[in-house]
Amino acid sequence: MSYKTRSEEEYIAFVWDAFQGNYTNGKYEFASLAFHLLYMSFVSFSIWQIRVIREQDFRNALVGFLAESEAKLLDADTPFNFYEKMKESQIFRFLKLIGCTNDHVGEFAKFVKLRNKIAHPTGTVFFNDQVSIDAEIAEMMREVVNIQQHMRPVILEVYGRFLVESSDIEEREYANPDQEIEVNLIHRSYVSQKDIDVCLTYDLSKHQTHTNFPAIEALHQSLQRQYASG
Repeated sequence: MSYKTRSEEEYIAFVWDAFQGNYTNGKYEFASLAFHLLYMSFVSFSIWQIRVIREQDFRNALVGFLAESEAKLLDADTPFNFYEKMKESQIFRFLKLIGCTNDHVGEFAKFVKLRNKIAHPTGTVFFNDQVSIDAEIAEMMREVVNIQQHMRPVILEVYGRFLVESSDIEEREYANPDQEIEVNLIHRSYVSQKDIDVCLTYDLSKHQTHTNFPAIEALHQSLQRQYASG
């Protein structure tokens, strides 16, 4: 939806513009590279959300990583830092924490292999026409939807924790619920519109006995008012 730093927002806007521009002008090979960066950004945001809400599981999944890589993954203050000390394809293994199988992980990661071929001088253009790149994009989007479906419980956990932690108006960062949502839900957890659509299905009844239930309800109503799609 939005990003906590201007540079992150500018980066995503730049990559999207690169995709659109190259696609419109028939430079499908470069459009594919840009779309891959968007795809991997989405994957990174999902892994970030897993790390936020299931930190111990995330730590357990680091077995086998070099100590330097492990520290980098745990200390990263943005998902854009995940790849500094690890191979790009390794990031997909963390999706097993949300129930994805090895077969799923293989499907998610196969686009990295093709991207690597495109990124080197092979003397071959892999995407010569719109039909071929449209097929590739459709396949990638199927995997995006697959990941989103597996991420649904994580998103609900992220949102539930946010509601409880932000329910004390005196203690939270912003008294204004709209600001609190933007900074400490959307920015902190890299929440997308699809994620918000999941949040809007959250069952508030589990918090009815909470001391700050009126504030929890007000946050949820603010989310509905500001971000409900369609």
